[in-house]
Amino acid sequence: MTTPDTAGCPVHPESAVPLSGPRFHTDPIGLYQDMRRDHGQVVPVELPGGFPAWLVIGYRELHQVLSDPELFPRDVGLWNQWPHIPPDWPLLPMVGQRMPSIYYTVGGEHRRHARMVTEALAAVDAFELRRHAEQLADLLIDGFCGRGEAELIAEYAAQLPVLVLARIIGFSDDDGRRLAAALTELADGGPGAQAAYASYADQIRQLVENKRARPGADVASRLLADPARHSDEEVMLDLKDTTAAGYLTTADWIGNSIRLMLTDDRFAAALGGGRHSVAQAMNEVLWEDTPTQILAGRWAARDTTLAGRSVRAGDMLLLGLAGANADPEIQRLLTPAHGGNSAHFSFSYGEYRCPFPAQEIAEIIARTGIEVLLDRLPDLDLSVPAQTLVRRPGAFLRGMTALPVRFTAVRTVGDQFR
Repeated sequence: MTTPDTAGCPVHPESAVPLSGPRFHTDPIGLYQDMRRDHGQVVPVELPGGFPAWLVIGYRELHQVLSDPELFPRDVGLWNQWPHIPPDWPLLPMVGQRMPSIYYTVGGEHRRHARMVTEALAAVDAFELRRHAEQLADLLIDGFCGRGEAELIAEYAAQLPVLVLARIIGFSDDDGRRLAAALTELADGGPGAQAAYASYADQIRQLVENKRARPGADVASRLLADPARHSDEEVMLDLKDTTAAGYLTTADWIGNSIRLMLTDDRFAAALGGGRHSVAQAMNEVLWEDTPTQILAGRWAARDTTLAGRSVRAGDMLLLGLAGANADPEIQRLLTPAHGGNSAHFSFSYGEYRCPFPAQEIAEIIARTGIEVLLDRLPDLDLSVPAQTLVRRPGAFLRGMTALPVRFTAVRTVGDQFR
């Protein structure tokens, strides 16, 4: 990794907004309104440890940044703060370092990885994917449907995406459960997170080794068979990064959508099996309650200006996806959430946008998971007051810590056919 000879100075330290605090998970809409009022569309912020960055929350400004990879490349090596970053900085895994994977390469190397991953994911059969999602959703629901109560995040939303992804990547169901346990522990960010990350990486590495010896009809095997002949290490890193990126965001898409449907009277009809309301709720979540609120990042290739701000070479620009989605100007122009418009930034935009096949895979898993749940438990309801539901702390990702529900106890799928 290269670093500049001189580190950048903090940007407007007297007015920088700390990128921490409870409002990011209790009142993000109000917080972004206040940021826009006080700072405009490009906000000086302070990362943990006192490191400066710019948070882009204007819809047009974010589109400008993401449309210009030459001026604002995703080249982490440009960051002018590297001389000051300690090796144990907590956001280091999120910011990333240069490595040969789809998320941490630039230019031609990035395009090479993106093509490989996109083609491998595009070959996933949508009907088979939905069948996997339905089957695994039923298995998870069987685990709690006889109790008449459940905690839907830990018992359902956090499990389903990774179990489905494990199947299409090439894991057995037993290995998929171990993968789910490691990723759940990693997402919790507790004392076991580092060990969970090591376990997760080892599982992906072992999968690549197994598929090199015994290929199958799965994503890992297709990556290994790519004509460009990528190394096993490159395949491992691409699998690791794409799986991790798709896991928690899809889990939170499910959880946030179910929360909306259980707390907003407009979606009450969906509890009787209405399909349009499920799709509408999922789209509204992407606009107003998106799982990825802030994404790191882009780095200025040279001194420039953005929305009247003087951005120095090497400055970090954080992508305020949620803030841009809530930009009043774009809300007025598109009437987005309630009209079915999908011009949101929840999958980012431009060269590093979430690959379209990955978006489709996430949508099938999330929608199937919600539909099966409502079919099986049609009188599903919250078992606690809505105002007591708690979000995970943090500015970057948005999801529920728990979603306790009650319902009429029913038999398992297996029992119904006996």
